[in-house]
Amino acid sequence: MRNVDRLPFILAGVLFLLAWLLGFPMRAQSAPLEDVQCTLIADAATGKTLYQDGVCDQRFSPASTFKVPLSLIGYDAGILSDEHTPTWNYKPEFNAVKRDQKAVDPAIWERDSVLWYSREITRRLGNEKFAGYVSRFNYGNGDVSGNPGKDDGLTRSWVNSSLQITPVEQVAFLRQVLAGKMPVSAKAHEMTRAIMPSFKAGDWAVQGKTGSTRLGEGGKGRRSLGWFVGWAQKDGRQVVFARLVVDAKRTDMPKGLATRAAFLKDLPQLIQ
Repeated sequence: MRNVDRLPFILAGVLFLLAWLLGFPMRAQSAPLEDVQCTLIADAATGKTLYQDGVCDQRFSPASTFKVPLSLIGYDAGILSDEHTPTWNYKPEFNAVKRDQKAVDPAIWERDSVLWYSREITRRLGNEKFAGYVSRFNYGNGDVSGNPGKDDGLTRSWVNSSLQITPVEQVAFLRQVLAGKMPVSAKAHEMTRAIMPSFKAGDWAVQGKTGSTRLGEGGKGRRSLGWFVGWAQKDGRQVVFARLVVDAKRTDMPKGLATRAAFLKDLPQLIQ
């Protein structure tokens, strides 16, 4: 090949090298992100890993699994009182989906995963107290700033925004909740455990919280995530768990509910 014929290839190579050195985005970076799946189960008392499969150390939005720490916060701050107090009525300005346009108490909030109720708790807390609790909890990356330039950390940070957590961190947090070792009152621990939704998985009695959200800017990405986190008990034995699914596959139900259904089916085979 003549030198003049090589020139375009040489120039392309030089440009590619410069782009790499200067940190410019490359075409390869626009490729779809890989799917992520994790199932992690640990002994509640010792923390020993009993089962682990998949990528469990990558942070994602907690979505509605954040209702677990938010319950601790609400009861500790005196905003929540018991399983059915306070009951707040729906207001049109909440702009909620039709199924959430109803009166909601703490038990219904956790069971039906009502977002506007979460936001009413955080609004009553205020930015400083909210950020302080999340920091003391050492919850994920602790970032409740929200979306850049939107000043929405108080109402959006845990839904496809700044706050993120790994399955490993979810399990470590849940162990502290069960042990009553979070920096909140004994009542806050007790009530949070009381309002967690209950399920059966074979002989296992399970309490857990789902989480679902679409990823990407404004929740408009192709990928969505589903969480199911909590604890389970059988014959005096107690475990904590986190299952996470992140992919672009469509399901007939919110991804968190599909993730929960699959985990409840799998649990008796995963831990004998």
